[in-house]
Amino acid sequence: MTRMTTKQWTLVSLAILLGGLSLYLNKDWFAGDHIQLMHRSRPARGAFRRPKADNILIDPISFWFDRKVKMTSLKVVPVFDLETNKFPQPVWCLVSDSNSLPVKEFTYGMRIPGMHPALKGALPDPLEPGITYRLFVEAGKQKITHDFTPEPRTD
Repeated sequence: MTRMTTKQWTLVSLAILLGGLSLYLNKDWFAGDHIQLMHRSRPARGAFRRPKADNILIDPISFWFDRKVKMTSLKVVPVFDLETNKFPQPVWCLVSDSNSLPVKEFTYGMRIPGMHPALKGALPDPLEPGITYRLFVEAGKQKITHDFTPEPRTD
């Protein structure tokens, strides 16, 4: 029976260390499960045209996740307010008391099942074209932010 030399042990240890480092860097095993959030702005068409009460200055803005998400809070704040105010006022703020339904997509200002305005009876403020807003979403322990700029109405 042959014994391994110090050089062989060093090489085996180095190979194991490099293999573990490679798996860690390439497989991203230890990272959290990130939720992706995207948005789209497009004119309402046909039977789905916006009611008169909706914002006539911008096209409706839809947001969607890469999978269904059970949101616990949602807030939209103008970015310039975040930069200048310590406590910026949200233009739309919804919260859940634990019974929100998982959703994959929603439109700005819509009623989301299981969520309600943070202030009773509050309605979302109309968005202004060309102003950058930040959407804050909490889903359990995960926090997602997404910046968007409404486009002027095109229809």
